[in-house]
Amino acid sequence: MLGRMLMVVAALVVGVGVGVGMGGAQAQEYYGDFRPDAPELAARGPSQVGVRTLVAEHKDQLDILRYSAEQPNPRYTRKLTLEVWYPARLAEGQKEHTVYTDVLGSGPNDPQRPNTPFQFNGRAARDAAPTSGTRYPLVIVSHGYPGSRLQMSYLTENLASKGYVVVAIDHPESTRADKAGFASTLLNRRLDDLFVLNTVAAWAKPGSGNFLAGLVDADNTALVGYSMGGYGALNTVGAGVSATAAAYVPGGKLAINQQGNQQYAAARDQRIKAVVAFAPWGGAHKVWDDAGLAGVRTPTLFISGDQDDVAGYQDGVLQLFQKTVNANRYLLTYIGGRHNSAPNPPSPAHWSNFDDFQSYAEPVWDSRRINNINQHFVTAFLGIELKRQPLQSYLDLPPLQADGTIKPDAGLWKGFPKRAALGLEWRHLPAQ
Repeated sequence: MLGRMLMVVAALVVGVGVGVGMGGAQAQEYYGDFRPDAPELAARGPSQVGVRTLVAEHKDQLDILRYSAEQPNPRYTRKLTLEVWYPARLAEGQKEHTVYTDVLGSGPNDPQRPNTPFQFNGRAARDAAPTSGTRYPLVIVSHGYPGSRLQMSYLTENLASKGYVVVAIDHPESTRADKAGFASTLLNRRLDDLFVLNTVAAWAKPGSGNFLAGLVDADNTALVGYSMGGYGALNTVGAGVSATAAAYVPGGKLAINQQGNQQYAAARDQRIKAVVAFAPWGGAHKVWDDAGLAGVRTPTLFISGDQDDVAGYQDGVLQLFQKTVNANRYLLTYIGGRHNSAPNPPSPAHWSNFDDFQSYAEPVWDSRRINNINQHFVTAFLGIELKRQPLQSYLDLPPLQADGTIKPDAGLWKGFPKRAALGLEWRHLPAQ
């Protein structure tokens, strides 16, 4: 009965919101649009935005899900679907509008949550011509487990409008469509991130034949990761996993990402200048020891709910923030927030299944409000780290009181409307 009621509500919402199903989305709402109470830097930037879908093939990779004592080194090609947002020049009559198709569910063959396609609007022009004469910093976006390259479109579109090329990855065996064994996610996130960085850098070279030629400054790159994407981002920039965690993957194969491994240390990529880690998984699961976390030297913005029951907060994200001692880092906390501090709001298509709805929604916070606040702080942080923009005052927020809370004076939160900086905590720790 409850399921039928939710379906009716969803059908009613479709009439005033986004369309559902394969028939096309209606042009009423775009995720990430500026609410009246949004902080200042959430506003969309001056550039028009284009979007394209590309594919990159990472050949001869270890197929950890087929590993066995009899077959200790199975190989395969990891086919990565990429969604690319970029500053664009729209043709006459072309509009910043597209329709994204994603899927519900939590992997194939789940009768309780079948992989059902759904659609939602995007404020970007499909296959628009890129701008010319300017090279833009690169932002690589990595989803959760499971997730998709489209689940943070409110942020990817917003950043592209502010002069970034944003590339979001579908990690094989880790999306809602193809979720498989967890060992693949543990092993491959860092490898996928670096492969995409190298691939985009090659596409960006003049004469490459790719539309990104001359458009990307890959020497100024940020990683944005959510949940397992946050795990992968930290692992990519120096948080080598512990010896205990290396045992989580069969055959000791996770040692390639382990603290103390010289091959791992040599793979640190100096082109990565910043990390945004939304609810990064691993801290509460002892994936890293103190020495591993001390390996991070890249400026990092952590974002989490203090009631995160997936990644953990007191024993999870807060510990990661405190123990990445060699990085200049910030922590934005949503008081009362759980794990969904990163994704788009749930589409009306999610309303017919509680688990699908809960995989995107927050029980206390309005997702659109979270989206705007994320846009604001990520804009300031990446503007400082990748563009040297004079935005530090947006991050120099009130100091903590003795009990660890922020002095409750909303007027001190630069960029927030009066009385709007509520339910948030902000922390900053410099590199030691």
